[in-house]
Amino acid sequence: MFVCFWLVFRMVSPAIALAFIPFLLTLIIRYRHYFLLFYRTVIVRKIQDYLTGITREERAFQYLITHAIPGDPDSILSAFDQWCYHVEYLSNVGPVKGKILDRLIYENAPINVLELGTHCGYSSIRIAKALPLGARLYTVEMDERNAVLAEKIFRLAGFDDDIIELIVSPSDEVIPQFKETYGVDKLDFVFMDHWKRCYLKDLQLLEEYDLLQEGTIILADNVLFPGAPHFLQYVKNCGKYQHKIHRGHLEYFKSIKDGMAELVFMGL
Repeated sequence: MFVCFWLVFRMVSPAIALAFIPFLLTLIIRYRHYFLLFYRTVIVRKIQDYLTGITREERAFQYLITHAIPGDPDSILSAFDQWCYHVEYLSNVGPVKGKILDRLIYENAPINVLELGTHCGYSSIRIAKALPLGARLYTVEMDERNAVLAEKIFRLAGFDDDIIELIVSPSDEVIPQFKETYGVDKLDFVFMDHWKRCYLKDLQLLEEYDLLQEGTIILADNVLFPGAPHFLQYVKNCGKYQHKIHRGHLEYFKSIKDGMAELVFMGL
């Protein structure tokens, strides 16, 4: 964007260029929160990657080791939040929207839970600590480096393979083989927080491979920003789901509006 404005200034006369300044300032002021998000997610990350020689996720893990109490999930989550608020940005579900996730798990006491998009394991920990006795979380992450870190963070929080099963593979490869591989007939709860463009495809795969039952809850994050419009359109028009949007803001950015979609499967 800034390159485009620079080219405009080079191509037009100084008088005309000066006329663009109020417009440019208005644009920057109006969208300042998005510029700040870009700065924190892209520029700061690139600088720190260069200076430290490790990834942002690895830096977050180092912070957890020195600031969190091992075996205490709440301490792990609190340290995660402090790092994301004050050090670098990570697209966790965050503490505000995380309470919606917590409440739905506590209220519905699901036994078989599928999470699409582990990343560093923040939401996995929120889910696991709220699960009833005997329940299990299956969490899917396609990035091997992030999966290795998530595994370490699960152990740091005090969870083992009996509670959290980490699956390293793309979601559209996991879902078709899920019943056969993991012996789960139906899912009680699904949390989507992976690539937004995959939401609709993966929801339809869950339907196609008969993994949903009447009453299964699907909670999808970031449906307003960055957004999943095709997913929302399908949910509203297909007649298979009761649905509502929990409106709020982007994790760690109160000025950017976002929301979570809560679906209840009513049957095919």
